[in-house]
Amino acid sequence: MKIQVLGPLNAEVNGGSIVPTAGKPRQILALLALHPGKVAPIPTLMEEIWGTEPPQSALTTLQTYILQLRRRLGTAMGPGAPGSAKDVLTTRHGGYLLQIPPEGVDVHAYETLVAGGQSAFEAGDDERAADLLRKALALWEGPALVDVRVGPVLEIEVLRLAESRLVTTERRIDVDLRLGRHTELLAELAELMARHPQHEGLHSQAMVALYRSGRQATALDVYRRLRTRLIDDLGVEPSHQLQRLHQAMLRVDPALDVVAGPRRSSTFDLYAA
Repeated sequence: MKIQVLGPLNAEVNGGSIVPTAGKPRQILALLALHPGKVAPIPTLMEEIWGTEPPQSALTTLQTYILQLRRRLGTAMGPGAPGSAKDVLTTRHGGYLLQIPPEGVDVHAYETLVAGGQSAFEAGDDERAADLLRKALALWEGPALVDVRVGPVLEIEVLRLAESRLVTTERRIDVDLRLGRHTELLAELAELMARHPQHEGLHSQAMVALYRSGRQATALDVYRRLRTRLIDDLGVEPSHQLQRLHQAMLRVDPALDVVAGPRRSSTFDLYAA
């Protein structure tokens, strides 16, 4: 079985989709897929589907949804399969689990690549770090579970994955900046700043990329616009790191050059206290 959650939900067995069209069974499949080989407790599944006020028939209805998923699974497996659908979507005391290797879900491949990229980053192997992080991000085909109506449990998972994706993107940009790819990053950073207009880390990366591309005035304008936005919207000044980065650009600090940049640290921490 191959399952994708980094974008639209997709689950295939022998090339055939087992993703149900009904909303609640899709939620159950998505929740089980995010934690293959681990029991999803019945109360957790009920909370995902009905929130804090499940109907009296909740347990019977949940069992019906599990049965529907098993039927779709059994059809896709075919009569010659070595096991049964019950061997894959298994009942355990107090819950259900999807008995498949973690490698069958794209989240596992993503997190493995991210961990490898982080290790390479910390070791100073920028080329390898950039390659692994780029491969990890390439697995995304849109927001996680974009076509699934999420309840309170899946909502937390989706937010966690979205934050991981953003952090991984930042780290990959850090590596690309260390590799001197500042000009190639300008368009991507402009889009990211538009999507995250108060994100100081992304703005600091854009400032450095612009500065190293010979566009000091534009880099300073990025700071000015962010500072205005933070004051108007939140009533706060930019962080000390960003203020020091701004001052470094005004005095043309050599530490901002590619060859002088620190190793194994993020762009945002160039001027951390």
